[in-house]
Amino acid sequence: MIPTVHVDRDHRGRRRYTLTDAGSGHVWGVCAEAEGLFREPRRDTYELFDWVPDGADVHGRVGSRVWLVPEDGPRAAWLLEDAESLGQHPGTDNLVLTGLNDYEGPPEGHRAPVRLHDGYRWLGSCREFARVLPPGQAEPPLVLRGLAPSDRLRQALATGTRRTLDLEELWLEIRDDRGEPLTDRLLRPEVRTWQPSSRGADLIDLELDGYLAPVPGYARPIWERWLVGPPETPGAWAALDTRQRGAWLDLVRERGCRLEHQDRQAGQAYELDGRHITDEPGLYLALGEAVNGPGGYFGGCPDALVDCLRGGFGYSAPATLVWRDAAPAREYLSCVLAPEGEEYDLVALVIEVLTEGGMHVTFT
Repeated sequence: MIPTVHVDRDHRGRRRYTLTDAGSGHVWGVCAEAEGLFREPRRDTYELFDWVPDGADVHGRVGSRVWLVPEDGPRAAWLLEDAESLGQHPGTDNLVLTGLNDYEGPPEGHRAPVRLHDGYRWLGSCREFARVLPPGQAEPPLVLRGLAPSDRLRQALATGTRRTLDLEELWLEIRDDRGEPLTDRLLRPEVRTWQPSSRGADLIDLELDGYLAPVPGYARPIWERWLVGPPETPGAWAALDTRQRGAWLDLVRERGCRLEHQDRQAGQAYELDGRHITDEPGLYLALGEAVNGPGGYFGGCPDALVDCLRGGFGYSAPATLVWRDAAPAREYLSCVLAPEGEEYDLVALVIEVLTEGGMHVTFT
């Protein structure tokens, strides 16, 4: 459960959202509400022909990250995020999966066998698969309510030409209620409409059409917690499931890469609480809090961990990490699967990266 945080509503979130030109840095406007940011993203559907499970049947929620590994050579695996199984197609051995497609996705017309895994275990294999195209649906607009527009935006809206209403490429910069940067979203919008806002004089409600990566429902409570401000105690993520931990880690990473960190003097001793490391997001969340305190970031994958160890994220070599209760991590993460399916020991890999970065790891 995510803890409830109480704040002064008179000052809460007045400037959460800033619309900024990606090229010039011009601020088009600021507001407190962004309607349409939180919604279910469009999911892709796949039919896996002649499905053969590895062990238990695959039904319901399958995994946060499911990899489709082609068996016809050196092709890279394809990622399907937040995958769910709709069960077998009636009267067939075909399995139906839905999920959020990787930005590249599988090639059209792929007709060779594919194996699936969730990063921890093999799920099964199929002879081939086909993407089931959903009926075309218009994406809802992003509505910035109570926007305080810049003079330049007011002029563009007053002109109202097709050219002036195409805002090209923008960043929707998102801050928490303390005014600290949290994350952002890239937009390529056109103005659909605008009108005076009921939120206050000289404010407008601006509707934008264009590509937006929405925040899914399961991640909304995570965002709402972080929009109030960073956690003040460690382990606020411990009771979350893996996909919610992944959403928490995304915000930790995006916020951590935007903050300025003062590297500490060498010789520090850090303590890692390993009780809740039962999945990969939990490992990096616990490590980030060990080095940088509640809500702290210190890598979200081995490559990012290498970057953090080089400096700029609060750490200077050499240092010591005391890992308390390593048993859960060893149980769950000592035999995991890389995207293409190779087995490896994630715990051993992280320890190796830390050691090479000048951090001596001990266990208690």
